[in-house]
Amino acid sequence: MSASYPTTRLRRLRHNKNVRQLIREHHISVNDLIYPLFIKHGTGANTPISSMPGQMQITLENLPQEINEIVALKIGAVLLFGLPETKDATGSDAYNHQGIVQQAIKIIKATAPDLLVISDICCCEYTDHGHCGIIDDHTGCMDVNNDQTLKLLQQQAIAHAQAGADILAPSGMMDGMVHAIRSALDANDFQHLPILSYTAKYASHFYGPFREAAGGSPGFGDRRSHQMDYANGDEALREAELDLQEGADMLMVKPGLAYLDILLRLKQNFPGVPLCSYQVSGEYSMIKAASAQGWVDEKSVVLETLHAFKRAGATMIITYFAKDIARWLKQ
Repeated sequence: MSASYPTTRLRRLRHNKNVRQLIREHHISVNDLIYPLFIKHGTGANTPISSMPGQMQITLENLPQEINEIVALKIGAVLLFGLPETKDATGSDAYNHQGIVQQAIKIIKATAPDLLVISDICCCEYTDHGHCGIIDDHTGCMDVNNDQTLKLLQQQAIAHAQAGADILAPSGMMDGMVHAIRSALDANDFQHLPILSYTAKYASHFYGPFREAAGGSPGFGDRRSHQMDYANGDEALREAELDLQEGADMLMVKPGLAYLDILLRLKQNFPGVPLCSYQVSGEYSMIKAASAQGWVDEKSVVLETLHAFKRAGATMIITYFAKDIARWLKQ
């Protein structure tokens, strides 16, 4: 600390809670939050997600009730994941105009036209093998066919755009996915729709609960051929530069806390670009589990993590705690 600003002065500023609030560098607002939703077909009760206490797979019938609650809490955006009734090798429900997410988008827009709908663009929830695209068998070495998968992502993006999505969020980490989707959108009169790219999506061990929630576990192998190695940092900068050149409007880092350095580096290297941090299922479930044991205070820990995302440069935060946070902020 510089001699011109002694630590005794900092102590005086911290002494009064109202003064502390006044001089805070970062603040959490409900406008920062994006709430993920898992949507399934059918009627009747929603299905609890055992590994994510408090989260549900929501039926189309119950979706309006959920959306009305979200709007009442003044959360401005949702991120949609769909659980199709049937799966196949190409994930056709992802681009079927009557697919689960397409139906959900229409219901949401009929219920709350001003709620921002972000649509996840990937095939893993829809394929019977659980991978992010079309699988090739190269003499016994199973892998995702990047170029063939791009064609499916284009179809999925158009189907979701036609259903009424406001933002498209490609998450499969296919090479050239942003360019392919941007080209398809522009060619179909959706030039106005922005792309939020999962630009730095790491092959993380924090995704376990999500795979139960979305029913998207790989049937074999893993996704390290296209998701990033968690040992790499410079690679994220290259991915971000490519995505921006291809037409991405916003960039995402996923997961959250373990990758604050990546978020900060993107902020420093691409000033002015909106950045999103995804507090993923494993982070959510760990806090829930520790809180249930009385080892941490849930509210305090959640708000602390959100301030960490903001300090590192996040413009927006995807979190399963969004409804809880909105209630806390109202208090």
